[in-house]
Amino acid sequence: MIACYAAGGGLGHLTRLRAFLHTMAVDDEVVVLSDSPFAGDPRVSSGWTVRPASTGLAALAPDELIVDAFPAGLKGELTRIPAGIRVTHLARLLRWDAYLPLLPADPPRFDRTFVLEPLDTAHEAHLRAVSAEVAPLALTDPPSERLDVDGWLVVHSGPDAETLELLAYARDMVAMEGANPPLTLVSPHRPDGLPAEVVHLDAYPAGRPGPGVGRIVTAAGFNAVRQYAPWRERHRMLPFPRTLDDQFARAARVRSTSR
Repeated sequence: MIACYAAGGGLGHLTRLRAFLHTMAVDDEVVVLSDSPFAGDPRVSSGWTVRPASTGLAALAPDELIVDAFPAGLKGELTRIPAGIRVTHLARLLRWDAYLPLLPADPPRFDRTFVLEPLDTAHEAHLRAVSAEVAPLALTDPPSERLDVDGWLVVHSGPDAETLELLAYARDMVAMEGANPPLTLVSPHRPDGLPAEVVHLDAYPAGRPGPGVGRIVTAAGFNAVRQYAPWRERHRMLPFPRTLDDQFARAARVRSTSR
């Protein structure tokens, strides 16, 4: 059995786990430790057993533990892992200066760390010090239907204020370009204040755009940047401040390598 520690209330951790388990062709029993409300959506967690993030590993006795994003948990709550469990870490960009004070004195050690995107130098140095093996890994999502709509897509899982800000960003671009495309919001729910002319679509996964999609507007989270990389010429991102994720650094890196 594989346990996946995905503390955090958003959708990103779960989407990344789906992609990792698919990439590694995992066919073992999977128990996901998460308090995210999205974990209750069968489109997200089909085939998994979901338990609270506080569930003790000693009681689960997994063969392997996958620790997503935060090397010592969201608040530094992970220290020693019970003996006999293989420990894998999935590393993505963090605001390492903000996360470093959360590291416990005896942080977890990893049998292997997969680096999913370029990291802060000090962050990577820490992972190399606590990992027996460090290697890059490109994730592949499970197959999904195309989002076959005409016009522009705005894709975000919330909160509502950010969703509406992304929509305003898209509408500003529409005005500047003198365009008049239909707008479709892909989000788990329709936020209050969404203009009536904007179509709302609750689609998961919000993956491959169909040929009628002229523009994709998202934040600069790990999954959005990764998933829409093949359509970079159509993708526009607006980074948002996060306590531990550095969307601004991610967006700057993508823009610098796309010139």
